[in-house]
Amino acid sequence: MTANIAPVIYVDADACPVKAEILKVAERHGLKTILVANSGLRPSRDPMIENVIVSAGFDAADNWIAENAGENDLVITADVPLAVRTVANGCLVCGPTGREFNEKNIGMASAMRDLGAHLRETGESKGYNAAFSQKDRSTFLQVFDQLCRKAIRAKQ
Repeated sequence: MTANIAPVIYVDADACPVKAEILKVAERHGLKTILVANSGLRPSRDPMIENVIVSAGFDAADNWIAENAGENDLVITADVPLAVRTVANGCLVCGPTGREFNEKNIGMASAMRDLGAHLRETGESKGYNAAFSQKDRSTFLQVFDQLCRKAIRAKQ
């Protein structure tokens, strides 16, 4: 019998507005966090935080996360195609606004993303995103903490 390994948190860190919140929750649960980005990240002396800088290639950070995140690991991303890939890997996934992506809703999330892209391309929509709010931050903290607890239980 092999020992179970604790879940790891993977963060699509370029332009992620909730990095501080992720690190706070990760510390509370004792979970390793890997911040993945195309550009520099602030170094940390905490051995539970790892920075991974990938090439500036298209989707390089997404590809790295999708190739490394496994079943019951946590992924934080606003990128729907990355969410699709990591949900398929069995990961627990949520966006920085607290929107959870799972097997039940990922198909609709992907379809809505594609529809939005089509409407922007045809000029039917300007594609403005709502500003990130304190309510989004609060919702994220609640959902992310619940997902951490769920991942820990699943790995036990």
